[in-house]
Amino acid sequence: MVKEQQRATQGFVATLTQVRNHPSWVLLEIAWRWLFGIPAIAIVYVHAAKLFASLPWRETNIEALTVNQLLTDPMKASATIADFATIILPGLLHIASWLAPLLLVVWAIVSGIGRTLVLRRIDSTLQPRIGTMVALQLLRILPLAALFTAWFFGVQALGRWTIVNPIASGGEPIIMGYVGGVIFLTLGLFVISALIGWIFSLAPLLSALNRSSVGRSIAEAIRTGGLRSGLIEINLVLGIVKIALLVLAVVFSACPLPFQTELTDQFLFVWNCVIAVWYFIASDFFHVARLAGYLQLIRPQSQISE
Repeated sequence: MVKEQQRATQGFVATLTQVRNHPSWVLLEIAWRWLFGIPAIAIVYVHAAKLFASLPWRETNIEALTVNQLLTDPMKASATIADFATIILPGLLHIASWLAPLLLVVWAIVSGIGRTLVLRRIDSTLQPRIGTMVALQLLRILPLAALFTAWFFGVQALGRWTIVNPIASGGEPIIMGYVGGVIFLTLGLFVISALIGWIFSLAPLLSALNRSSVGRSIAEAIRTGGLRSGLIEINLVLGIVKIALLVLAVVFSACPLPFQTELTDQFLFVWNCVIAVWYFIASDFFHVARLAGYLQLIRPQSQISE
């Protein structure tokens, strides 16, 4: 047990160094992710802009809402947010009902092809089948979509319990309860994702190593034996790393705020775009590190089974 733990932790540090020494792996990962992500963001922006242009959302005065108003006058601020959501949310849900499934299918296709190229770049002896990779990537999206759906409706429920219902009964909204509930719900679902996500990250590697089908790859990923603890450990560590990256991104984006009276809105927009690009590049680096770490863990087992 101790030996396996050392392989999962100390060995992964060496994997990070290896990925850093092979920038082409990360560049290829960035290329295929952004090949999908940039057009997807543009499509979402166009449809959202059309929706906002067709609705009188500015009448809610949401643009004038500030954090200070949320703290000093939560009743009025909550009413403003509720009015804005009432106007915008139905249209957003209508767009998401057809656009989200379409983007998920396209993502599965692009990611299946991209992940095949990355695996071949990391290890040229791997022989992944694109069709199997696409199917596995689609299966990987389904639990993530389910968790996001649970988060979305969970946030809605929290809003009703802490804001809408207290206002309807003549009381004051529980702003801190809402914020704390959203944080707790988000972290809880994130941990669940880390606990089960390794299966869907490992299955494509097993498919490439063993030339196995979709169902067999999932079954092999679940039956990893003594390697399971190491795989879960890596996934949880990278989950914590992703949270740390998000926190750093928030901190960096807030750095110019003390000087906002001397900075232009254009500078703040560009600054936040730069922070977002940095976050996505760092996230892509650790995605590749996860693949390389999983591959180094399972390769000895695959050699023995052969």
